[in-house]
Amino acid sequence: MTSEPTRCAWATSTLAVAYHDEEWGRPVHDDRTLFEFLTLEGAQAGLSWETILRKRPRYREAFAEFDVERVARFTPARIERLLRDPGLVRNRAKIESTIGNARAFLRVAEEHATFDAYVWRFVDGAPIVNRWRTTAGIPTETKQSQALSADLRQRGFRFVGPTIMYAFMQAVGMVNDHLVQCAWYDLASR
Repeated sequence: MTSEPTRCAWATSTLAVAYHDEEWGRPVHDDRTLFEFLTLEGAQAGLSWETILRKRPRYREAFAEFDVERVARFTPARIERLLRDPGLVRNRAKIESTIGNARAFLRVAEEHATFDAYVWRFVDGAPIVNRWRTTAGIPTETKQSQALSADLRQRGFRFVGPTIMYAFMQAVGMVNDHLVQCAWYDLASR
């Protein structure tokens, strides 16, 4: 009989375990995936991440597989259809922010060659590797997430507060917040 590997305490459901084991904390350098996480983290504000994981497949369909150029062209009529979609978080501000953020994302990507080049400079191009032994020590925001949040807001992004940006940074591997005893701790920063 084999025992389950040690995971971060929050990974308890089937969806959360799969997300933890396959994605969370692994460095992402693909603009489409970065846009997906920017969108999902903003949608999560005030909700559980489990809710967003359940809705993620529908988000991918509704938002053109996170093709940022297509999302940037969404019309007011498309927004109204999205607001009626039970598979999404039907919050007008969040849905409208996704379209506005897509437009701002494209401007940033044009200025910096890629959004990836822009966002990773907030951690000097390499993951910040923390050494947390308990979840109690993990912050909800840092000076890096505050700086990223402020810069994104200045560029017209919405739903990008410092706490949301710290969760984004964790998700895309800019920060390794796996606990040191987690079996994925050493894998995350690769």
